[in-house]
Amino acid sequence: MSSNSFQIAVIKGDGIGVDVTEATLAIVDAARERVGGFSLDYQELLAGAGYFSETGKDIAPGAEDMADKADAIFLGAIGLPAVRHDDGTEISPHLRLREMFQLYAGVRPVKAYPNAPQRLADPRAADIDMVILRESTEGLFYTAATHNRNPVANDDEVQDVLRITRATTEKLHDFGFKLAQKRKARGGKGQLTCVDKANVFRSMAFFREIFDERRANFTDVEIGYNYVDAQALDLIRRPWDFDVLVMENMFGDILSDLAGGLVGGMGMAACAEIGDAHGLFQPAHGSAPDIMGQDKANPLAAILSGALMLGYLADKSGTEAPANAAQVIEDAVQQGFTENRIRPMEFGGDMGTQAVTKEIVGLINANKAQ
Repeated sequence: MSSNSFQIAVIKGDGIGVDVTEATLAIVDAARERVGGFSLDYQELLAGAGYFSETGKDIAPGAEDMADKADAIFLGAIGLPAVRHDDGTEISPHLRLREMFQLYAGVRPVKAYPNAPQRLADPRAADIDMVILRESTEGLFYTAATHNRNPVANDDEVQDVLRITRATTEKLHDFGFKLAQKRKARGGKGQLTCVDKANVFRSMAFFREIFDERRANFTDVEIGYNYVDAQALDLIRRPWDFDVLVMENMFGDILSDLAGGLVGGMGMAACAEIGDAHGLFQPAHGSAPDIMGQDKANPLAAILSGALMLGYLADKSGTEAPANAAQVIEDAVQQGFTENRIRPMEFGGDMGTQAVTKEIVGLINANKAQ
């Protein structure tokens, strides 16, 4: 990774993935042009269910190697319900990329914006600002990441494996503590909550044991514990009390969707999947084939994922400019909601994908002029 020039592997994928990716690149380019100081080279890679239906392959030959060499990977959405493998599972090369590049830290920001739907009546819901940190390479998804890992699979019984390893879990918890420290430095709570089911599963007790071991290196971070079922309740009862929550893969898959629903829906669910040497960024929503090509998709989850990508490039390279561009995007989205200038159809508004994109670009350019 050079200091100011970055290669981005772009997988638009399926359905609305194409629309929201194009929207994101337009926003990222507008922010880059505003702050200057770095360049981005996009390299499109073909992958997904549509590509599979045409070729019998879920990703183009050589694309994985190209993704490996890129400074970051941006993915729109992958999967079409009608296109499946013979075993009934959907096309999911992105799960393989997670494992291939060991993208163990799944970062899911959950933030309430003014004039966006708030599902809870309590006025404190306007202050929801947390991150769900989901381990993304093992846990109960360990079997799903690569086919034929089921220890038992026959007509009478199928077993999946919940895998927790020390090496990955240590890195995950360290990532969580550092993220809490970073948020504290920016005025946040600086709190990390371990979410598990340690009272029932030995694997989860192990997860918590490692959390307790790693906390000794981060004494400035306030900690908490919650069983996953209690955490689901607390996301409805008092979500504003939480900052960063770290958890196993399947727990994170479920709770991040629940939390996203509290602040509007999956159209706001940004996602970063980060490993030691690679980062993949994507909206957490699916390909929504029912609205593909209709200019109805909310692109904000993808756009905010683009901002996460810029922040990642800044952290990895030590270059401030991409972080400034990320802040430009976040500020434009905040301003757009505060002034009711962003009204996605997902929220019952009158703005489709292109209109939302145009408005955010306009805000970025107007602020530059000022």
